[in-house]
Amino acid sequence: MLDWQDIQIFLEVARSERLTDAARRLGLDHSTLSRRTRRFEQALNTQLFERSTHGYHLTEAGQQLLAHAEEMARHAFEAGESLTDKNHQISGQIRLGVTEGFGTWVIAPLLSAFCERHPGVTLDLLALPRVVNLSRHEADLAITVERPVSPGLVISRLCDYRLRLYGSEGYLARHGRPRRLAELGAHRLVGYVDDLIFSEQLSYLEPLLDPAVVGHPGPHFAMRSTSVTTQHAACLHGAGLAVLPCFMAGASTSLVNVLEDEVAIDRQFWITARQEQRRLARVRLLWDFLREALETNRAFLMGEAKTMLVPAASSS
Repeated sequence: MLDWQDIQIFLEVARSERLTDAARRLGLDHSTLSRRTRRFEQALNTQLFERSTHGYHLTEAGQQLLAHAEEMARHAFEAGESLTDKNHQISGQIRLGVTEGFGTWVIAPLLSAFCERHPGVTLDLLALPRVVNLSRHEADLAITVERPVSPGLVISRLCDYRLRLYGSEGYLARHGRPRRLAELGAHRLVGYVDDLIFSEQLSYLEPLLDPAVVGHPGPHFAMRSTSVTTQHAACLHGAGLAVLPCFMAGASTSLVNVLEDEVAIDRQFWITARQEQRRLARVRLLWDFLREALETNRAFLMGEAKTMLVPAASSS
């Protein structure tokens, strides 16, 4: 007979891939968790993890057990929700993972209305410069710039948004305003650190920097950052020109849209949840709220309106 606590420990180590992270989430110390994991392997007479300085990685046997353990956890979760009737109450916790810029500039302001409408719900907003991993249970819902491909997820296209090239009034006064794409070779840029970009959808500067178009040696990157919020701040204070989402830069009176006819980059956001989480009433409510609020703000996201429309606190 398998011990349910051992299964829970196995799942957390498999998801975290690091004993220290799993121990923190389980509320156990590192040595205790190590002993429990080895004892579980001994009871099964099977090695479940390959241990290295890079962490704990599942063996083939571990992968086989993971599928069963995930199914057991799903049934346990659904049973608990049903018995306590939480599935039908608009209360509890929701953890929403979203990219940093979108989470800070758009989602957080919109969620104020959701919080007013549903005071029994606690929202954890993870606004991060990376992709939130739903399979490791980092969040209940995720908003991503790429369409996820993992099985067992409910996925929907959430909204489109547009990016343009911006410069501060101070920068343009010192260095001049480019009138065509070929003139970018004489300018300083602000962008992402190439080898740390977490999604290819963020590599929007590369097509603009063809040496045959902008001239050799091409633009100079004055500053690079993994954070789009940091890029916005650097551009605002005159470090260089930056490709920024219209929802961040479009309403600013200090940033000027340059090369408007040549630089307009359209991207999408996707909303995703695990199937069992998507069935929860509170998660469905947030899913539908975000879709409606962002559809209302399509013009703002596409740079066609300067002001975001925030929903009323009351749904009536």
